[in-house]
Amino acid sequence: MFDRPRSGERALLVRIGLGSPVNPAELAEFEALAVSAGAVPVGQVTGSRARPDPRYFVGSGKAQELKERADACCAEVILIDHPLSPSQERNLEKLTERRVLDRSGLILDIFAQRARSHEGKLQVELAQLKHLSTRLVRGWTHLERQKGGIGLRGPGETQLETDRRLLNNRIRTLNRRLEKLALQRDTGRQTRKEVPIPGAALVGYTNAGKSTLFNVLTGALSFAADQLFATLDPTVRRLKLPHCGEIVLADTVGFIRELPHELVAAFRSTLLEAREADLHLHVIDAADPERTERIAQVNEVLASIDADGIAQLQIYNKVDLLGEEPRVERDEQGLVCRIWLSAATGQGLELLREALIERFGSRLARVVLALSPAQGRARAVLYQRGAVLREDPAENGGWLVEVECAEADLVEFCRREGLTVPITGAGSGSAPCLATEGFLQSGL
Repeated sequence: MFDRPRSGERALLVRIGLGSPVNPAELAEFEALAVSAGAVPVGQVTGSRARPDPRYFVGSGKAQELKERADACCAEVILIDHPLSPSQERNLEKLTERRVLDRSGLILDIFAQRARSHEGKLQVELAQLKHLSTRLVRGWTHLERQKGGIGLRGPGETQLETDRRLLNNRIRTLNRRLEKLALQRDTGRQTRKEVPIPGAALVGYTNAGKSTLFNVLTGALSFAADQLFATLDPTVRRLKLPHCGEIVLADTVGFIRELPHELVAAFRSTLLEAREADLHLHVIDAADPERTERIAQVNEVLASIDADGIAQLQIYNKVDLLGEEPRVERDEQGLVCRIWLSAATGQGLELLREALIERFGSRLARVVLALSPAQGRARAVLYQRGAVLREDPAENGGWLVEVECAEADLVEFCRREGLTVPITGAGSGSAPCLATEGFLQSGL
């Protein structure tokens, strides 16, 4: 076992092209991952192979080269941009006499550093323990020998077996805690569904600018930085659209190629924000030369959480880096399918708001609801929805509440609360948002 130093580690980066030469863009991304984890890259080793070597992954000759390069540049850790099997990782550590970390372990380490919320920390710990559970072999070889005789009989477990049992116990404990937190999150979603509000989720490759766009749209203070996985914990805010009411906007964790399966499983409850949205705002770095591959990789992760069937609006961010003007592109049906903008400079944000109004726009109804004293819950829901414009006391002790919200939401709310819905004067124009007048009388 190798202890991790307190300061930044000198890292040797390794990338092997399997069946093809090494892609410089992928090597640059891996270097950015290493820097995000706090490592200091001091060298790179590249190569190509037809298939992975079962013992060292990189081959025996390349493994010896790793040891020599690590000695020459005084590297403290070797980072390999591929998933390694536990035996390959152990063999490389034994040969190079240094800690070896594969791509999955590096991403898990970044997540461990960035998690801020209680749920996020539990999710990362669960993913780390699942990753570690396959790498316990020979971790305690000096304690594995079981002895017999008077005074030497123990519980019948090797140290490795004890570690594995404690690890499994901790995994079960974390799963129970996360199930409880998932239940609380589901309760929050059900509360938001009391009066249905359309929802949109920002998805995309890491460092595409999702949090920056989220902040400028909603006025939130989510952490945003030019680094991979700057934001882990999802943030949900309401976004008010002119003449169209509100939508719920969620900022989610960024995706990356070859995202560890342990993370996808651990963050499944968090990723439900993306799976339950009515629309995905797929944020794309327009200045990224690999943006086509990035789009495919994001869609692959969305498919893994059963969220690939949700409507998608592509947001090409950072057009200021290309020197281009903001613009909108439409599909064959005339719907907005792509928007080119810059979240950092604010260029094109109005185009995005107009597209959201077009997607979520429905008639606004402005009516007066006559609520009886027994309908206090319905009154509270209207206030929670932010739909109340004015309230006056009624002669029977109830309330005359003037509300404004989407007509479809109002009809559903009145049906659920047992209110009569004689909406009159509804416009029939083609504008996405129209105000109407009406009077709703309680049917109770």
